[in-house]
Amino acid sequence: MPDVVTVGPVPPPAPDAAALDAYSTVVSTVAAETLPHVASLRVRARRRQGWWAEGAGSAVVFTDDGYLLTNAHVVAGADQGTAAFVDGTETTFDVVGTDVLSDLAVIRAQGDAAPAATLGDADRLVVGQLVVAVGNPLGLAGSVTAGVVSGLGRSLPTRSGQAGRVVEDVIQTDAALNPGNSGGALADSAGRVVGINTAVAGAGLGLAVPVNATTRRIVETLLRDGRVRRAYLGVVGTPAPVPADVAARHSRQSGVRLAEVVAGSPAAQAGLRRGDLVLDVGRHPVHDAQGIQKQLFGDAVGVPLPVTVLRNGAMVDVVAVPTELG
Repeated sequence: MPDVVTVGPVPPPAPDAAALDAYSTVVSTVAAETLPHVASLRVRARRRQGWWAEGAGSAVVFTDDGYLLTNAHVVAGADQGTAAFVDGTETTFDVVGTDVLSDLAVIRAQGDAAPAATLGDADRLVVGQLVVAVGNPLGLAGSVTAGVVSGLGRSLPTRSGQAGRVVEDVIQTDAALNPGNSGGALADSAGRVVGINTAVAGAGLGLAVPVNATTRRIVETLLRDGRVRRAYLGVVGTPAPVPADVAARHSRQSGVRLAEVVAGSPAAQAGLRRGDLVLDVGRHPVHDAQGIQKQLFGDAVGVPLPVTVLRNGAMVDVVAVPTELG
């Protein structure tokens, strides 16, 4: 006769397992809500040498009448392309407008497209917050990765031909991004699109253009004019605290530390230097790259722009004359 084994009550799941369950639920819910609104793009662009190049990327539907948001570098040199959605719908699209400085572009589907995604506000993000990246990396449509916001207010140096460019105020995340993710959605835990994935900056480091009031102004201008007339200063910076003694005297807690001043740029010609802590631009306090960018729309081209920086413990005032971003 076989031994009788007494089975006691099943122990509750370990706390780690319960936490993983909750995490998985959030990520899968966000993925299900966001995936239908993200398209896989195929683009054929003519290069300066006269030959054609094919590329790929992603885009996010942001209006119910077929307008999508993607990266300027995804559609650079192209007028048209093809967009495909996870439900099998495929349509051609036209490029409506691009803005190199923000690395944003608006395209419009010529046929059926998914309904609009819900846009959030990246200005409400905090470091450590869960985010989900949705796109089409390496041609793998409908891919989802998750991570956290690793940093805010970053600047991304890029090049367009011979000219240096700086994409300002980007979101840093450790959600895995690969070629083809560009133009895809970065969503928060509520499924709101808070960023447009733009670059892979290194192992475990991805960057996204924030969706906020500045982005909305850029998109409105692209819809209306097809381009954004932008002033160009030529600095790369990150938020940094103001030294305690200066903060006490000037009631200022933070500024923008210049990590790079592009050679030959208006900022360099005005005498701005790497390491300067920018406190005011256009006589307005700045605390992040977006604060500088707000002063650099078209009406600032050719107009003297006062800049106050903290350098070696002393306040230094310079005047830069922004040029038009070509």
